[in-house]
Amino acid sequence: MKKLFFIIPAILILSAFQQPKSLKGTWQFVGGIYNGKIDSGTNEYKLQRKYDATHFDAFIIEPKEKPIKYQGGDYTLLGDTCLETETFSTQPSNLTGKTIHYHIKLNHDTLTFSGKLPSGMQVEEYWRKVK
Repeated sequence: MKKLFFIIPAILILSAFQQPKSLKGTWQFVGGIYNGKIDSGTNEYKLQRKYDATHFDAFIIEPKEKPIKYQGGDYTLLGDTCLETETFSTQPSNLTGKTIHYHIKLNHDTLTFSGKLPSGMQVEEYWRKVK
């Protein structure tokens, strides 16, 4: 009985932080931390990413406007790591063609990406699943 007292909470804690097998679906940016500075996003527009099995497209969503694709790329999941390679950007980007290694964590409907960009910037982004 004492063992169950410790095993059940451990299982619950570990199951709360799952590693996704795929990122399929639509995810919306809900905030991030960039080199220690918090960014809570904006109410004026939304950032969304749509993932299939191996690709993603990122959009700016403004009220009463058509979504604008601003980024696209490929990704691969390896355990708790997401390897992401940007293949398209509407703006000049030093990420195009480079593979970024992100540590990922799924907690209920929120996906966390954390890693270091080629510029040296430390990022931690939070995305909530909407579809």
